[in-house]
Amino acid sequence: MLLLLIIISIAKHYWQQAILQSANDRVCLIKQKLIISAVETSDTKKIEAGKKISKSGALVDTQNQKDERCIPIDKVGVRGLRFPVQVRDRARHHQDTIASVGMYVDLPHEFKGTHMSRFVEVLSSHGNLVHVEIIPQILQEMQSKLHAKNAHLEMEFPYFLEKAAPVTRKKSLMDYTVSFDASADGDDLDFVLKVVVPVTTLCPCSKAISRYGAHNQRGEVTVAVRFNDIVWIEDLIEQVESSASSELYALLKRPDEKAVTEAAYENPVFVEDLVRNVVMRLKAMPQVTWYRVEAENFESIHNHNAYASIEAHSDSMDFV
Repeated sequence: MLLLLIIISIAKHYWQQAILQSANDRVCLIKQKLIISAVETSDTKKIEAGKKISKSGALVDTQNQKDERCIPIDKVGVRGLRFPVQVRDRARHHQDTIASVGMYVDLPHEFKGTHMSRFVEVLSSHGNLVHVEIIPQILQEMQSKLHAKNAHLEMEFPYFLEKAAPVTRKKSLMDYTVSFDASADGDDLDFVLKVVVPVTTLCPCSKAISRYGAHNQRGEVTVAVRFNDIVWIEDLIEQVESSASSELYALLKRPDEKAVTEAAYENPVFVEDLVRNVVMRLKAMPQVTWYRVEAENFESIHNHNAYASIEAHSDSMDFV
């Protein structure tokens, strides 16, 4: 009798385990169907023929799974993607260069992740060369393809200008770092052009107190602008170079070097003078609606750099 009770108890235990396992299997199946349904309703493409698939018939879209932490992400995407771009050139109509690209969107709190491959898909859909005129279209495609409210596109690239030395007129190429920072918030678009210009500065104080010479150094001026009409990259470069002690050249022969050195000595500027000079010139450009100017001198006799910046604010936008 006791043996019979033990056998019945064991059988009951395994029967309950079988029912529980069956219930768990049904829950897992329901979850898989929900995930696949979410993929289909978010316009995800069907699995292409010949690709490896899971036992359920489709690859699980992990990024579309629900996140329980309720924390939205402001910007998520790809960075450091190198891609050929074509930009406007005032002298030669256009210039081909290579940009380092960053592409980002916002991510609502309920989604686990974004689809990184779609950023490259959007960029590559425009062929092997991206024109800056289609940046608004790229932003809109990012919003649509990634189901985002906000989209951001950053492009940084070298821009080359042919310059003639001041005396010998020998020509060489100077490179400048240029970047576009574009964003879309719903239907609102924003675009900022930024140029980094290397210059020479000579210290007014050093000149005033020294019997011989004055310390001078190379510096960098970073100008960022918003505008409502065409602003050429060359325009900003010229405004900066004319604000410094001297501009830089890739190629200088001895007569040129003498001329550049003497010109810098006759035009000393502090880092404070430099940013103020640039701002004065930007205010004379009616198409500029906002600016930020930063200057950094790589001091030749100190173990630190000198820095200054000025930014236009909404309550002081006087360009008259």
